[in-house]
Order: sequence, then C-alpha cells, then structure tokens
Amino acid sequence: MTLVRPDRRTALGWLAGSTAALATASCTGRSDGRTHLTFWAMGAEGTAVPQLVPEFERRNPGIAVEVQAVPWTAAHQKLLTAYAGDSLPDISQIGNTWVSEMAAIGALSATPAFASDLLTDQFPAVLETNRVDGQAVATPWYVDTRLLFCRTDILSRAGYDTVPTTWAEWKASMHAIKRVAGEGNYAILLPVNEFEQLLTFGLQADEPLLADQATRGNFSSPGFIAALAFYKSLFDEGLAPLVSATQISNVWTEFQRGYFSFYFSGPWSIGDFRRRLPPETQWATAGIPGPTGPGASAPGGSSLAVFRSTRHPEAAWAWVRYLLEPETQVRFNQITGSLPARQSAWEAPALASDPMIQPFKAQLARAEAVPKAPEWERIVTEMQIVAERMVRGEYTPETAAAEIDRRADRLLEKRRWMLERGGAS
Repeated sequence: MTLVRPDRRTALGWLAGSTAALATASCTGRSDGRTHLTFWAMGAEGTAVPQLVPEFERRNPGIAVEVQAVPWTAAHQKLLTAYAGDSLPDISQIGNTWVSEMAAIGALSATPAFASDLLTDQFPAVLETNRVDGQAVATPWYVDTRLLFCRTDILSRAGYDTVPTTWAEWKASMHAIKRVAGEGNYAILLPVNEFEQLLTFGLQADEPLLADQATRGNFSSPGFIAALAFYKSLFDEGLAPLVSATQISNVWTEFQRGYFSFYFSGPWSIGDFRRRLPPETQWATAGIPGPTGPGASAPGGSSLAVFRSTRHPEAAWAWVRYLLEPETQVRFNQITGSLPARQSAWEAPALASDPMIQPFKAQLARAEAVPKAPEWERIVTEMQIVAERMVRGEYTPETAAAEIDRRADRLLEKRRWMLERGGAS
C-alpha cells in the first residue's frame, strides 16, 4: 500500500475541533551557545527521563535537552494540537498505536540513513508497528506485551505443573482450577470493558483483522469467529466472572485470595505484584496459549518520534541514539521497570536472571503487529462493546463478528475514500 500523505491544509482539516495552538515547544534563541532540544515524555517516563539527561549533556556539551512531562491522558490530543499550531517539540515519546496516525498527517521524520543502525537488534513485530510503507518513521524505545500472570500453587493443586500451550488444554486446566479454587472463585479474569484479552485471542487467527489495505473489517473470518467462540465459552462455562474492571476493587487482593488464577497483564504489573502480594503467594508469568501451540500477542510500548518540523535534526537523532544505547536501556529499566526495545539489553544480569521478566522476551518474539490504520483504537473499542453484548447473550460469535465488521467499515469510510482519491495501490 502507498500511503497518501495530505498537504498541510488537508491535515489541518482532519484536526478540526482541536483546541487553540500551544505555545511554541522547540526552544530557540538561547544565549548559551548550545542547541536546545525539547523532548516530550509521557506519564512516569516524564519524571524518569531527566535522570538520563546529565550523562547525555556531558557527552554532548553543545546540546541541552529540556524534558516536558505530559500526562498520558492528555498526550494524544496535545500532540495533534501542537501539530495544528506548528508547535511540536523536537522529539517526543509516542504510543506505538499512534505512529500510523502521526505519519498520515505528515508529522514524522523518517529514520535517516545515518541512524539506520538503531533499527537493528529490535523485536520484529514492535519494529513493524513503526514502519509505514516499509520505512521506519519512529524508533521503538521500550516494549511491552501482555501475557499471563498465574497462581502456580492453585494450578499445581489442579494437577498442572505448567501453563498449557493450547486452548483446549488450557481450558481443561481452567476447569480443574475451578474445581479446586473454592466456592465463588473462577479460573480467569476477563474484564468485559477491556478489549486487550479478546484482541489477543483474535491475533491467533491466520487471517488479518482488517482487509483491503486496512479499509474494511475482516472480523467475520473463520479465525476471528473461532476466537470469539473461545472467548464466549469462558464465560458460558463459568470459568470467567461476568464483570468489568470497575467491579474488581483490588486486583492484587482478589488474585491473592484466589478469586481468579489467570490474569492478563504486562510488565508494569511485575513490580506491583512483588510489592503488593504477600511473600508466600506463589505466582509466575507465562506465555499466551494458542489454538495449537504457543500463541501470539500484540506488541506494545512507546516509540521515539523526531518531528519533521525540528530545526535540529542531527542533535535530535543524537538524543534518540543515546536513549537506544543498550547501557542506557538497562538503566532506564532499573529506573522505571520498562522493558528494553534493544534485544541485546536483555542480556544484562538483572534482566537475564529474572524469571518473571524472561517470559516476556519469548512472548515478544511471537508478537504480531496490529493493523496500522489510524482508526484502529476506535475499532477495538467497538469490538469490545460488541463482545460484551455477545457474552451477555445478545449475539452469537457469527453475528457479533458481522456487527464488528459493520462498525469497523463505518469507521474506515474516510480511509477508503482517501485511498481511492489518492489512487493508492
């Protein structure tokens, strides 16, 4: 597919409804003779990254980096508003699922030849989320994916030494857990207001989730219908409670008391489980089962975007290079718990010897990139809404799949029009 890149007037039209432009983010006109870069970092990273700045500035005395912390809840809109106001920073952290959207409006600078080595030593599926038309337009910074957190003691009492790797065997183990877990307890938690668990099941399908150059839904494929049927069966057979995340007062307490024994989450939960669970609680992380063997998951994390509007591209890429050095990646992991994007950084003793972290490396090696349509986040939200109605009895897997396709096609209508108008092949 050839990406249709709009001119700025068209892109600004897409952003209609944005708030007034922000003050210019790139800092220029300083009198100290240094090049000043502005870097936007989201959430916890906004408070952690400043710890990495002194070493970079020591090595690069002609460059100063100013970090602006941005809440995740405001980050997406703030980036779009800054683009509309021609006030983007030099570099920013962006969510992997935002890459296609930022590329579609022409905001991102493709990776230059002198920085192409930063694309080596990466997890293929994560790197793929940063490519548009085969060209990298952002660089993975840290990675995550979801796998299973498991109560190994309850699994053992149910007669299993390890988490099975196929759906059929895994469901059998869940029935065994249900029998030994006690009255009112379940085998797995699948909050019906979250899309990530069903998406993980859907990624096991051989068929893509979107068809026709990501302009139409493909949720009525046999593979995704099988995923819907498996997901629904876990509720129908009493293995998962029909609850939303807001009905679970405290995940750690409920996990510890055995309300559920399997829990989908990412590496951010490792530290929480270690801090919040009593030491005697026996738990582990394990890979995702698939229909016939170890399954796939969606690659996640954050990327580093150098914007086309920066006046200091060489300095900006020097900062990206520093953040991607394996030594810096290891230090960032020590500060934040975020997993390194560079695979060589995983050889550091603290990561290589951690039994809770290592399953994430194996799972990331099996990750499958999600569709790159800018509308993807809205599509999976609609998928979740329909799936909840399915498990409550309104749809069968087949009719739910058709309804998700209908909603996806509606969301993708403008994309189809743009591609047809641009003559994309």
